[in-house]
Amino acid sequence: MKMKWITVNAIVAALYVILGFLVQPIAFSAIQFRIPELFNHLIVFNKKYFWGIILGVFITNLFSPLGWYDLVFGVAQSAVSIAIMFVVMRYVKGTIPRMIANTLVFSLTMFIIAYELHLAFGLPFFLSWLTCAIGEVVVMGVGIPIMYAINKRLKLDSI
Repeated sequence: MKMKWITVNAIVAALYVILGFLVQPIAFSAIQFRIPELFNHLIVFNKKYFWGIILGVFITNLFSPLGWYDLVFGVAQSAVSIAIMFVVMRYVKGTIPRMIANTLVFSLTMFIIAYELHLAFGLPFFLSWLTCAIGEVVVMGVGIPIMYAINKRLKLDSI
């Protein structure tokens, strides 16, 4: 990986962590609004953002009240979702349709987080899946126009 991409991914990870700390009270429960999840849309612009996203999730989850559960399940949910999106992007063309698909994939795979919450706190699985998925849809849905506008300015696909 070139130094430029290492630097860009470090910046993405740092931004994820900073935003994660700012919204920590609403980022680690059954009803999650983890604002830095909007960075998941970066993979729509370039697959190389994978490492920055995963590193950001990992570092943020180091400070989770759920401890090792969030390190395992949180990072796994992001990695699985991104891997699914790599396949989906072969068939879905266009930035906005890909971001919509990305939002749906990340929201559907929140069952992984629901299972984590079930194991850690004994919360009901399906209710946790529903509330986590709703939070993910809201954050990533709002993130679509934000990331689209940032791409217009910064050309995320050609960094």
